[in-house]
Amino acid sequence: MLHIYHSPTGSNAKDFSAAQEEMIANGSVTGESKGLIDQTIKRVEEVLDEHFPDYLKYDNGSFAISRGSTHVSIVVRHFLKGETIIESTANVVSGAEISQKLMNFLLRKNAQLHFGSFSLLFDDTITYSHSISGSNLDSNELITSLSTVAFIADYYDDIIVENYGGKRSADIVSEFEAY
Repeated sequence: MLHIYHSPTGSNAKDFSAAQEEMIANGSVTGESKGLIDQTIKRVEEVLDEHFPDYLKYDNGSFAISRGSTHVSIVVRHFLKGETIIESTANVVSGAEISQKLMNFLLRKNAQLHFGSFSLLFDDTITYSHSISGSNLDSNELITSLSTVAFIADYYDDIIVENYGGKRSADIVSEFEAY
């Protein structure tokens, strides 16, 4: 396991820990909910230790795994009273030409795939994500969710780049590492 001490969501995003602290301070997340979030984070880490030993752990309680040409971020959030949610998200392609044809492709894939969905971030990065309940986490469910997000993102990134341009997550990381 490698510990990285920065937010996996980039410099434009609000730090997850600070956001959770703010939610606790304004009462939208209680101390009880924070305890549940911490318990879920601990359970996620146990599953990752056993099944994805090369994962990254960030100082804000989130994680990341790499599979093929994709990276999957894992974040635990407060959902409802007494419940957390585990969000697994992969950046699939950045810089693609966002067209009606691409939107139709992504929406049709959302209808065909068994779970999870494609979406666009504020900067038109195409993502694939899936969420599961966290308070009664089943390790097989988390493994399946993470593996599926990674597989689908890794499979479709090449198709999207070939047909609509842009760069895969791995390409962007390689360019970043070259500097």
